[in-house]
Amino acid sequence: MSGYQENLEKHLRNTEKLPETEEPLGLNHLPTELLEVVLSHVPPHVLLGRCRRVCRYRRALVDCQALWLNILARDHAALWPVLRTCLPPADNPRPCVLGRFCERRPIGRNLLQNPKGLEVLQKSMVVHGCGALAMEESWEAMPRPPLQICFQSAYRWCHKKKQVLDLEKEGFWRELLDSGKMEICVSDWWAGRQGTDNIYHLIIQLLDANQSILDHFSSVPMPIRQWRNNVSFEVNHVFSNFKKGVRFVSCEHWVQDVEFLSEHYGVCLS
Repeated sequence: MSGYQENLEKHLRNTEKLPETEEPLGLNHLPTELLEVVLSHVPPHVLLGRCRRVCRYRRALVDCQALWLNILARDHAALWPVLRTCLPPADNPRPCVLGRFCERRPIGRNLLQNPKGLEVLQKSMVVHGCGALAMEESWEAMPRPPLQICFQSAYRWCHKKKQVLDLEKEGFWRELLDSGKMEICVSDWWAGRQGTDNIYHLIIQLLDANQSILDHFSSVPMPIRQWRNNVSFEVNHVFSNFKKGVRFVSCEHWVQDVEFLSEHYGVCLS
């Protein structure tokens, strides 16, 4: 036997003795506590929209409260001392509501739909009355640059811009809403146009699950005279220590052009 054949057979014998390569471990092979830490670094919208659909095991992890507690403690550190005192029940069989809170991040942001007026008007509000609201680009008299679009009313007192916010859909849960540790802040700007006399009125209502009124704020109807059309006004209110059971917030803007003009020369709303 030649030296080449001997070396080849020796190499083959050594190769047969090598241990088989083990398959790499997948995420599902990790201990549950470690996998929860790994998943806590995935964006909440990905966890809810994709990871939850991978398999039953992943869905159970995403629906479990433990994963979201890791995210809350890390990403909402300033709120965590309050949130931890009013958590939803851990044994709730439904998907954990903390996921919606982490995804939508409702605290500290504007909850109104279409706040800049960039979407179609009818998609974001219900309009009642004898005419409709028009939209236009924000003008110099209206403060705060983020207000890119104003809603401009026509004549008569029947024009109303209204939204009803579902606080649970926005990410809040019942124990947090009923904790007495929340405040609901409301603020709006308006101004008159085209040298006409106008009146503006804001009504905010806190509603229960049946949309019965638990608390409300009503601004004093304020006239805007022709000689003050270039001045913007702000109205704001803070609800604190409100009653338990609040689930909705109704926002209504009533506007009137007392000149009874048939075109959109009335109040500009932010």
